[in-house]
Formats: sequence, C-alpha cells, structure tokens
Amino acid sequence: MIQAAIESLGGWTWWILGLVLLGVEVLAPGFFFLWFGVAALLIGVSAVTISWPWQMQILGFAVLSVVAALAGRRFFGYRDAPSSDPYLNLRTARLHGRTFTLTEPIAEGSGRIRIDDSVWRVSGPDTPAGARIRIVGADGALLLVEPEAPLSHD
Repeated sequence: MIQAAIESLGGWTWWILGLVLLGVEVLAPGFFFLWFGVAALLIGVSAVTISWPWQMQILGFAVLSVVAALAGRRFFGYRDAPSSDPYLNLRTARLHGRTFTLTEPIAEGSGRIRIDDSVWRVSGPDTPAGARIRIVGADGALLLVEPEAPLSHD
C-alpha cells in the first residue's frame, strides 16, 4: 500500500521536496539544506524523464545529497577572514612587549602587577615594587617579565 502510494506520486514529488528544502534553506542559517534541495530537484528531473524504481530514486537522492554537500563545502568552504586584530582574544599575547610598573615586588621569582582593573601574577628576577618591567612572554595566565633597562642619565 505504501509502495503504491509512493509510486503514484511520481517524479514531481521530488520537485516539491526540492522546493521545500530550498525554502527551508532560506529560513535556516548556513548552506545545509541547499544541497539536499538541489539533489531532490536533480532526482526529480531524472524521475520525470526516466522511469526508474522509487528505491533507486531514494538511493540516488542520498548519494547525490552527500556528493552535493561535499562539493558545496569544498567550493564554498569556510575560510578564516583576515583579522585587523589577530590578538583580540589573546590577552597575554596583547601584553607582550609592554612595560608596566610593578605593584608588588617579585620575590623568589613571583610577584604581582596591576594592569587596568586586573591583577596578574608575574614571574621573573627579583625586583622591588615600583620598578618598571617589560612583559616578555606568558605561561598560561602567568606573565613572564624582565626589568626594563634603567634610563641612562648622562
């Protein structure tokens, strides 16, 4: 009974399915349903012109959908756009090379520094509070620092 119902629908069913999938593509973000819709339309064209069993049509739709999705992904694949600020979300990388005044002394290799409204742990050679330090790297959230060379007073 189901088989007779499917066979009576004919190849135009694929056209309707393809248009529905393209309509869903308009409402859904991304390029996902577009490829299924294209595959359904192609199967619909072939089903109208060539008489082939509905099982083969479904199999052809599945294969064509996967091929169309892979080809579409390859052709319209997501590429990273060049950024004007590549360190936007890398807070420690943004601090590299900058100098600050040490708020707590570095004793036994560990100290603290205030940058804007945050307090950061720093690691470097023992340095008194108030000294200028330069950030030379980071180990996770730990900033690696070195004392900034004192200005010469000639």
